[in-house]
Amino acid sequence: MQRFVSSSSSSPVVSSAKHLCGRILNNYNQIQAPVKRPCDVFINHRGTDTKRTIAGLLYDHLFRLRLNPFLDSKNMKPGDRLFDKIDTAIKHSKIGVAVFSPRYCESYFCLHELALIMESRKKVIPIFYDVKPSQLQVKDDGTCSSKELQRFARALEEAKYTVGLTFDSLNGDWSEFLTTATDAVLKNLIEEEQERGIKGQSLCFLQDY
Repeated sequence: MQRFVSSSSSSPVVSSAKHLCGRILNNYNQIQAPVKRPCDVFINHRGTDTKRTIAGLLYDHLFRLRLNPFLDSKNMKPGDRLFDKIDTAIKHSKIGVAVFSPRYCESYFCLHELALIMESRKKVIPIFYDVKPSQLQVKDDGTCSSKELQRFARALEEAKYTVGLTFDSLNGDWSEFLTTATDAVLKNLIEEEQERGIKGQSLCFLQDY
């Protein structure tokens, strides 16, 4: 079974994306008190591998669409408490993007973030960047408890068997891939907004009943 799909150049969700962005911004503009917008998309990645390439570029694409993506190198400042900031961003995000790279599993923080995302039952878009799903394994280097290792392995396995995107940085078309990845994010955000709307309507019906 194919667990990931290759990029394509089509971008059929632009109008829907604009409508979604407008709705998100309008909701926050209606709030009188100054409230910091929760992030729409949490980008889970290994910074040394991808923050200057695929993760950073995807962040920029989404930011230009007036969405509110979260990337630690962009959203955090000196003095921020690392776990508090990241855990809060994950909790309030709508969907997650997990950028898997060859040394991803060497990072405790990457695996911790991934576990939080998967445990929160949010939609996740895996991106396999220069790595195959079968190459991703949680290894015991003596720094984590057996409970943490099991937690990380469970989250990783679930993410690996989620349909995602794959990209070869040497031979792939960067522009085409970023368009495809952005479209995937927007489609999932639109679906999430629609599901929230349906749940809201159901709740109103039950209250009226």
